[in-house]
Amino acid sequence: MLPDPSRKYRFQNAEVIYSDLDIVTASRPDIEHLERLSAANPRNRIRLCTHNSPDDQLHEMLIVHERSAYVRPHKHPGKSESMHVISGRVDVVFFDDAGEVTQVIEMGDYASGRPFYERVERPIFHTLIIRSDVLVFHETTNGPFQPGATVFPDWAPDGSDVAAAERYIRDLNQRIKPLSGNP
Repeated sequence: MLPDPSRKYRFQNAEVIYSDLDIVTASRPDIEHLERLSAANPRNRIRLCTHNSPDDQLHEMLIVHERSAYVRPHKHPGKSESMHVISGRVDVVFFDDAGEVTQVIEMGDYASGRPFYERVERPIFHTLIIRSDVLVFHETTNGPFQPGATVFPDWAPDGSDVAAAERYIRDLNQRIKPLSGNP
């Protein structure tokens, strides 16, 4: 999908957009536009960065993931991270360094009655299992963004092999069944 010229966006790549506005707002049509971009993206995700640059000290993003988006388990040394669900449902799965599941937080929007906000203060491996057709969330973390700083474990696939990622998520779903209310 081509960028909408009426929106003041700067595309860093197919998955990352920056706003060029001094005051950034988001409305239902903005989210619907991001959902269309996410659906058209090969990895079924898009993020609108509302901060000006990767060098900023505070990073705030509106992120859209389709159900099929694979979020490789990862952690962020030296960073905290918060997530606020705007729409959809997601399981946030936390792991120890060996890949054993330590906690599952079943999240949804405010109206769902589930937790709609979580904050992680220290680096903990985590992933998302999207439970709705589309997940829209607001994420905040500290910058600057350093591409090589995110740590990925060797016990989870990198996502380049779609079938391997799908198998991993199927297996993970089985592993977390006792910890969650999801089928």
